[in-house]
Amino acid sequence: MTPSQDVTTPDLQQEEYGNSEPDALNELPDEVEMSLFDHLEELRQRIFYSLIGVAVGVVGCFIAVKPIVKLLEVPAQGVKFLQLAPGEYFFVSIKVAGYSGLVLSSPFILYQIIQFVLPGLTRRERRLLGPVVLGSSVLFVTGLVFAYLLLIPAALNFFISYGEDVVDQLWSIDKYFEFVLLLLFSTGLAFQIPIIQLLLGNLGIVSSQKMISGWRFVIMGAVVLGAVLTPSTDPLTQSLLAGAVLGLYFGGIGLVKLTGK
Repeated sequence: MTPSQDVTTPDLQQEEYGNSEPDALNELPDEVEMSLFDHLEELRQRIFYSLIGVAVGVVGCFIAVKPIVKLLEVPAQGVKFLQLAPGEYFFVSIKVAGYSGLVLSSPFILYQIIQFVLPGLTRRERRLLGPVVLGSSVLFVTGLVFAYLLLIPAALNFFISYGEDVVDQLWSIDKYFEFVLLLLFSTGLAFQIPIIQLLLGNLGIVSSQKMISGWRFVIMGAVVLGAVLTPSTDPLTQSLLAGAVLGLYFGGIGLVKLTGK
């Protein structure tokens, strides 16, 4: 071997290998050159497919709307519902079918969103995609179950017991479902807090230490959020939701810490 020949030592090879891994994670594996009009056309198609999925879900839920209505009436046992205007139940059925169809079609909508943004994601960002999608879906369903089993019965029991000796419990079916549907979906959205924290932490926007340091503002924000998201004014429902938000927030900090951020 002549002195001019290049010799690569094992340490140097290790260093080069170690530096290539982060570069590989930042690559765009499916990068495709597309014009602005191509992007807009694909976006239009994804939105069109999503709307079709929602329409199919809504129509399917409208066909089977009576069992859904009866299921949502369960927390208000002992209360008689009245139709106070012509067609009130019909419009309630449309509203219930709309919310239910949106929930049923949400996986298809999520798939369309993923297919649209996937080519622009690096390998590092794609590693987060599976846990984020799965975690978001599980937390949303958990929020619906939490609201159905705990929040709604607690709020209804408060209102029923408060006026038990004064008024008969005859409720407008439209007002009842407006209350129930709003509480269900606001709780489902509130349960997305850990996912937002996980994204912010892994994107380097906010660290877990920073999240912990603002605990005083978080407590105040949870109380305000509980008051804003709950359509009722009873303190029990607001406290339950605020407590759930706090638990989710600190649980989200634990998840961010587990990822080393």
